[in-house]
Formats: sequence, C-alpha cells, structure tokens
Amino acid sequence: MKAVYIEAHGGPEVLTYGDLPEPHLLPHHVKVRVRASALNRLDTYVRAGQRGQRRPLPPPHILGGDSAGDVVEVGDGVVGLAEGDRVVINPRQSCGQCVLCLAGDDDLCSHTTFMGSNLPGSYAEYVVVPAANAHPIAGNVTYESAAAAPTTFLPSWNILVRKAQLKPWETALVLSASAGVGTAAIQVASNVVGARVIATTSTTEKAEMARNLGAGEVINYNEEDVTERVKELTGGRGVDVVLDHVGAEFFDRAFNSMAPGGRYGICGVTAGFRAELNLGALFTRQQQVFGVFMGSKEDMRQIVEMLNRGVIQPTVDRIFPLSEAAQAHTVMEDRGFFGKLVLQP
Repeated sequence: MKAVYIEAHGGPEVLTYGDLPEPHLLPHHVKVRVRASALNRLDTYVRAGQRGQRRPLPPPHILGGDSAGDVVEVGDGVVGLAEGDRVVINPRQSCGQCVLCLAGDDDLCSHTTFMGSNLPGSYAEYVVVPAANAHPIAGNVTYESAAAAPTTFLPSWNILVRKAQLKPWETALVLSASAGVGTAAIQVASNVVGARVIATTSTTEKAEMARNLGAGEVINYNEEDVTERVKELTGGRGVDVVLDHVGAEFFDRAFNSMAPGGRYGICGVTAGFRAELNLGALFTRQQQVFGVFMGSKEDMRQIVEMLNRGVIQPTVDRIFPLSEAAQAHTVMEDRGFFGKLVLQP
C-alpha cells in the first residue's frame, strides 16, 4: 500500500511517500480503506522527535491519527460493523481491561496507545483498528469532515460538556479560534450547549470566520487586551468557562478573565508548558483549573451523533494528496490556516 512514513527525525523533508506492507486483520478489529486523514500538531512532533516523541528509526514509522474511510474487512468477534460501512476512527486506543476502563473512565487509562505516535498511523491507504474505535458516519458526512473531528472535538467535548458542564446561560472563552480545537470548541459551546461564546484570534479575517462558526464576540489579541475586553463584554463579571489549548502564552490573561466559580480547562501547550497560578485568586474566587487529554469512548459516540445530525461541522481549510504530506506539514508549521488540514490517500 502507499503510505507516508519516516525513517529518521527531522523537518518535513524526512517524510517519505512510498510502499509499505498492508496491515493484517486481527480479531475484534476492522480493516479500513482510508479516504481522508487529518493533520495534528502531534504529527509534527513525532516527525521531529520532539516533546517525548523520539523513537528508534528505522524501521519506518507511519504518521497520522485522525482518519475516516470504508470498512473493507471485519475480524472475528466484531459486532455492529460490516464491510462497506463508512466510519470515522478514534485514534486513541485504551486497554479495555484496567480498573479505569472497566469503570467507564477509559480516557484515564494508563495503557493508552495513539495512532501515529506509538502505533502505525493513518497516512496510509489502509489501517487496522479495534472495532470499538470505528464509528459509523452518515452518508451526508464527508470523509474529510469526519477525519477532522476526533482530536479537535474530543478535548473540546470533554472540557465543555463533561468536565466544566457549561450551561446555556453561561459564557465560554475559547482561545485561538483559528486552530482545529478552537473551531471545534466554538461549535460545541454554541451549537451543542447553546452558550455565549467569546473567542480570541490574531487577524480580522480569522475573527470573521470565528463569528461564522458561532462566536458571539471575537477579540483580536494583537490589538486588544484580552482580560479587559472580556470584562467589558461581560459587564465586569468575567467568563464561566475557559477552553485553553494554547498554554503558557495566554494563561494569565485568560485566567484573569474568569468569573467567580469559573472553570478553566487545558488540553494543549503549543505556546508553552509553564505558567504561574495565583492560588489566592483560585480559592477566594472558588475557581477550578483542570486538564484533559482527548476524551472517552462515550464522548466520541456523542460527538459522532452530533456530527451525523449536522449539529457540528468540522472546519477543513485545505485538502492535499497524500503524496504532498510534506507540503501540508510546512503549511501547518506556518500557521497560516483556519481549521484543519487533510490528506487524501
């Protein structure tokens, strides 16, 4: 099969488009013909060997996590899926056997594996995944849209719906509206929950796109002070929930934008790992700060339900042929896009 893989760490130039053996079907798994694979920041970290993603190379390693396609083979013991089903794949695989998995907290499983990181990825014509990780998608959902969903909507859903329990009468602050998680979070807060959304971004053009997704107000952080503008927009009260997938660069401004009883969810640190936390404000204002990594299988089931109903529509900026994965990585690192970049094998 055709695939994009690395045999050494480095820049986009180390991505090789070539032939590798097709994966073998296993019991309780399905083999999927990949029709679309979405890029994530993790892909660039794995390629570069950064942020804990360095690995022995060769043998060749296939990148990519989020994907969608057609079931072409079904393994022994699989129920609920059949050849020809259109599916979106959850790239995060839990063990299903530990105490946390058995309790339904599979997002906390300590034996988690992830496609494209410590498992072969989806920059390929075929993947084999546990049947529990393949979710049927409706005929009106494109493969590209479905592939753009898991790694953006899972942490957004986990923070806003499950952990922070955002209410329709509350206000959410979504940082960096142009990134994949930002575009997902706006839709979850606005379309699913029905809450008011304030988003931040860097340009007038991106601000307009964020409004089209459901953001009521958008703050250009290059022109306005985020904390002061939030206080103006909320009558001095602040926001009830912050969704932060950026990290240290904006932490102070976002944390100081919270109302009493506010909840601050973190799911990424692309702009820095370390920030200072005002513990006095945390306890006197009775606020919460918590982190999530992706979400649970039940979160994914609910997300796909909303995707199939058309309540959420993942934002795809550009589509590249699989053979142009190196160009797609260059675009991702330049950050001149809005939403997700997708590869078509």
